[in-house]
Amino acid sequence: MSLLVVGLSHRSAPVSVLERASLSSDAQVKLLHDTLAAEPAAEAAVLATCNRIELYADVDKFHAGVAELSTLLAQHSGVGLEELTPYLYVHYEDRAVHHLFSVACGLDSMVVGEGQILGQIKDALALGQELHTAGRLINDLFQQALRVGKRAHSETGIDRAGQSLVTFGLEQLAEGADVEQWAADKRVLVIGAGSMSSLAATTLARLGVGELVVANRTLDRAERLASVLAETGGVTARAVPMAAVADELTRADAVVSCTGATGLVLTAESVATALAEHVVPVGADAASAVQDLRAPDGSLVARLAEFAARDGRVADLTVGHEPRVPAPDAATQAGSASGEAVCPVGLDELHVAETLAQHGAWMENAERTLPRNPAPVRTNGAVRIGLLDLAMPRDIDHAVHRLPGVRLVDIESLAEASADAPMAADVDQVRCIVSDEVAAFGAAQRAARITPTVVALRTMAADVVAGEIARLEGRLTGLDEKQRAEINQTVRRVVDKLLHAPTVRVKQLASEPGGAGYADALRTLFDLDPETVASVSRADMNDADVKNRGRV
Repeated sequence: MSLLVVGLSHRSAPVSVLERASLSSDAQVKLLHDTLAAEPAAEAAVLATCNRIELYADVDKFHAGVAELSTLLAQHSGVGLEELTPYLYVHYEDRAVHHLFSVACGLDSMVVGEGQILGQIKDALALGQELHTAGRLINDLFQQALRVGKRAHSETGIDRAGQSLVTFGLEQLAEGADVEQWAADKRVLVIGAGSMSSLAATTLARLGVGELVVANRTLDRAERLASVLAETGGVTARAVPMAAVADELTRADAVVSCTGATGLVLTAESVATALAEHVVPVGADAASAVQDLRAPDGSLVARLAEFAARDGRVADLTVGHEPRVPAPDAATQAGSASGEAVCPVGLDELHVAETLAQHGAWMENAERTLPRNPAPVRTNGAVRIGLLDLAMPRDIDHAVHRLPGVRLVDIESLAEASADAPMAADVDQVRCIVSDEVAAFGAAQRAARITPTVVALRTMAADVVAGEIARLEGRLTGLDEKQRAEINQTVRRVVDKLLHAPTVRVKQLASEPGGAGYADALRTLFDLDPETVASVSRADMNDADVKNRGRV
C-alpha cells in the first residue's frame, strides 16, 4: 500500500473554482465513506479548508487510485470532472508526505507561516478516527504532521513570515495603518459563529474594538461567543439573530463574515441601503462627518445653502466654520437698485440649464454602476465601512467594491496581496526541517513494513524451538526441572543469536529507499506463510488504531 494525495488549492485553482468546489461537513463524511468503498483505497482522510480541498488515501494501485480519487472529488464537490481536472495536483509517497508537512508548517498557506492550519489538520484526523477511515498510515502521517508543524513554529521564526488569515485580512482593511489604531473604538459586526468567525472576533477583541456584534443563524451559538468575548476579552459584545444584520449594518464601521452559507449573505444592494441609512456618529467626530457630506465649494447646492444661511432661513450645519456668505456683486446691487429680480447667488437661466444638464448626465451614469433604490452617499474618498469576507464560497457580493465608501477584502484579494509579501529568512530553516522530517518518516515507514515479516520469522523460530524441546523431553525422561530449563534456555539463545544479525540488518536495509524488496527476500528464504505475515500486519494495525485514537 502507498500514500496518495489528490487535491486543489489557492495555488492551483482560481477562487471562482475553489468556492464552487467547497465541501460541507456532510459532504466530507460521504466522501470518506465512498473513498473506502472504492477498490484502490484502504484508508483515507480529507483536509478541507477555505482555500484547499485534499483527499489522502492509502492505495494499492497508483493510476487506479488517481482516477478514483479525482472522480470522487468531482462527485462530492459538485464541479464536473472535466472542469476540475486541470486544477488538480497529485502527490505520491514521499512527495505526498512532504506536501502535508509543508502544509502543516504554513509554507503552503495563503499567508505564509499562519498557524490555523494545524487546527484544521487536527480536525481532519479526528474525523477520520471517528469514522474509522484513518488506519495506521493516516494516523502516523497526520500525527507526525502536527508534530512537525509545532516544531517549525517553536524552533524558527516562521510566525514572523506571516500571520493568520484573520490578522492579514484586518491589516488589508487598515490599508497600511497600525491595526490597533485602526480597530480602536470601532463597532464591528461579525457574521457567523464558527471557528474562523470566532477567531476573528477574538482577534478584534484583543485589538480593542469598541463593540462587537455577533450574528448567527443559531442565536444560541452567537450568545455563547458573545458571552466568552465579554468575559475574557473585556469588550462590549452582544448577539443578534441573522434577521437583524440589515439593521446592524447601518451602525457598523466594519464587518467580518465567514459562514457556511451557499448563497450571498450580504448583497451589493443591502450594503448600499445600509450606507444610505448609515447613522452619523456624534461627538468629536461629528465635524469631520458633516464636512465629508458638504457640497463641493462653488457648486449650485453650496451657493444656495450659503445664501439661505445668510438670510437665516436654514441653519448652517458647519461645525467649527463660519458660514461663507458672498458679498453682493455689482450686478446684484445694480439689479436691486433698478427693482429687477436678480438671483442672489448669481445664477442666470444659462447657468441653471448647464448645471441641470450636468446633473442629469451624472445621474444617467450613476444608474449604470449603483443599485437603483438607495441614494448614493458622498464620501469624498473616505471609507465608511470595511468588509472582510473570509468565507468560501464568498459571503459578500464582490460588486460592493464599486460602492463609494466601501472597502472589500476577500479571499481573492488576500491571495493577491500575500503574493507580494516578503518571505522571511526563517522559511529556509523550516524547509530544512520539513526535508529532514520527511526522510525520517519515510525510513520509519519502510522499516515498519518489514516488521510483520520479522515477527513472523521469530514466531516460526519459536515454534521450531518449542517442538524440538518437546521431542527432547520425550527422549530424556530422567532430566529434572533445572536441567530442562537450562536446555530450553540454551536452545532459544542459539536461535536468537542466529536471527539477531540478519533481522537487524534487514530492518536497516528496508529503511533505505528501494528497500521494500528485502521483506520479500526474507519471506522467500525462510518459506514464511504469507497469511501469517498478513495476520501480524492486521493485528499491528488494529493495535495502532486503538493506541492513536483520541491522541489528536
